[in-house]
Amino acid sequence: MNPMNITQGKGSHWLGKLVERNLLEKMLCSFSKSTGLKAILVDTQGNTLVSTDNEIQDCRFCKMIRADELGAKKCKRSYVRACIEAAKYGEPYIFRCHAGLIMWAAPILLEEHVGSIICGQVLMWEPEDYFLDEIEEMVKGLDVDVNAVKWSAAQLPIMSSDKVQAAADLLFIVANQIMKSGWTVLEQRRKIAAQQARLAEEIQARKRAEVAMRTLESRAFSVYSLDKEYELRTKVRNGEKQAAQQLLDHILVDIAEKHSGNIDTVKTRIVELVVIISRAAVDGGADLNDILHLNSVYYRELLEMTDTDEICLWAKSILDTFMGRVLDNKDQKNLQAIQKAADYIQRNYNKKITIDEIAQVVYLSPCYLSRIFKQSLGCTLMEYLTQIRIERAKIMLRNPKYNIMQVAEESGFEDPGYFTRVFKKIEGITPSRFKQNAL
Repeated sequence: MNPMNITQGKGSHWLGKLVERNLLEKMLCSFSKSTGLKAILVDTQGNTLVSTDNEIQDCRFCKMIRADELGAKKCKRSYVRACIEAAKYGEPYIFRCHAGLIMWAAPILLEEHVGSIICGQVLMWEPEDYFLDEIEEMVKGLDVDVNAVKWSAAQLPIMSSDKVQAAADLLFIVANQIMKSGWTVLEQRRKIAAQQARLAEEIQARKRAEVAMRTLESRAFSVYSLDKEYELRTKVRNGEKQAAQQLLDHILVDIAEKHSGNIDTVKTRIVELVVIISRAAVDGGADLNDILHLNSVYYRELLEMTDTDEICLWAKSILDTFMGRVLDNKDQKNLQAIQKAADYIQRNYNKKITIDEIAQVVYLSPCYLSRIFKQSLGCTLMEYLTQIRIERAKIMLRNPKYNIMQVAEESGFEDPGYFTRVFKKIEGITPSRFKQNAL
C-alpha cells in the first residue's frame, strides 16, 4: 500500500466523500509525530483506509507476523473485532491483538458508516519468559521464525497503563474531529437536498398552474418580482422574519425557474437581492458598518460558487444573518415590555411599587428590564416613576382644594419633606411656590 493513501475499495468510498483526504492525512500524521506511535484508519471489514507508513513503519514483530498470509488475516480479524467493540461503547477500546500486543481503537461513526482508528504495537509489562512462551503459542501455525519473533517481541516499547489510556484518549479526540468534519459535510448536503426539494416542488406547482396569455408573461413577471422585492424590503425592515423567509423562497424559485442554466444571471439577481435586504436591514436598525462588512465578505463568497442550488441556500443564510442584526437592534418584544412597564407605572404611581413588582408584571428579570428600559427611554424605572408622580402633583397643585400634604400623599410620596426636595430638584421651585404661581 502506498504511504498515506486512501484506498479506493468499496469500504472507503463513504469516508472519502465526507472527509477531505488531506484532513485525514494531516490528523493521523500529527498524532503519529506527537506520540511516536503508528496509527491507521480501518473500516468494519478490517481493511486499511489510511496509514502513516511514511511517518512510522510497523514494528519488526508485526512485519514478520503479516508476512505470513494467515497472520495478515488474523490481524485483519483483530481490527474487525476492535471496530465492533469500539462502536458498541462509543469510546476508546483497548485490546490485545491475536499476537499478544497491546493496541487500542477509537470509533468513527457517521450515520450507518462505522470505522476506527487503530494504534498501538506496544507492551504494558516487561516481557518475561512466560510471556514469550505465550507469544510462541499465539504464532503457532504461521510460517515464521519463532525465535526471531520472540526476540522482536522482547524489543517492543513498554508503556504504562496511564500512558496507554492517555494515548487512547488523544486518539479519540482525533476521531471526534474527523466525525465532526464528516457531519458538517452531511449537514450541508442535507440542507442543499432540502432546498432542492422545496424548489422542485414549487417549480412543479407553478408548471401545473400555468395559464394562457403567455405574451404577457414576461411583463407580469417583472411586475410580480418588483412587488415581491418591495414587500421583502418591508418585512426585513419591520423585523418580520418568518414572512421575509417565505417571500425570499418565492423570489428564489422565480430566479431558479427563469434563469436556470445561466449562472452569471443568477448571481446578478442574487446580488440585487442582497443589496435590497442589506438596505432594509439598515433601515430596520442594523449597524451600517456591520452590514457593509458582511456584504464585502458575501460578495467574495459568491464569486466562488458555481451551483444555483448552493447559491439559493447561501442567499437564505444571508437573510437569516441580516434579520438577526435587525432583531438584535429592534426587538419588538422588548419594546412591548417597556410599554407595558410604563403603562403599569402610570396606573399605579400613587402606590408603593418596586422594580421587582414591575418586572413580574412584564415577565422579565429586574436587571434585564432596567437595562432595556434605560436604553430605550434614557431614564431608569425609578426616574420614570418619579417624573410621573411629579407631573400628577403639578396637576393637583393647580387645584385650590388640595394642600401640600394631600398632594404629596395622593401623588405617591409618603413624606411631604421628601416630596418638597424632589419637586424642587426637578422643577427648580418648591411645591408651595409652584402652587402660588399657578393660582
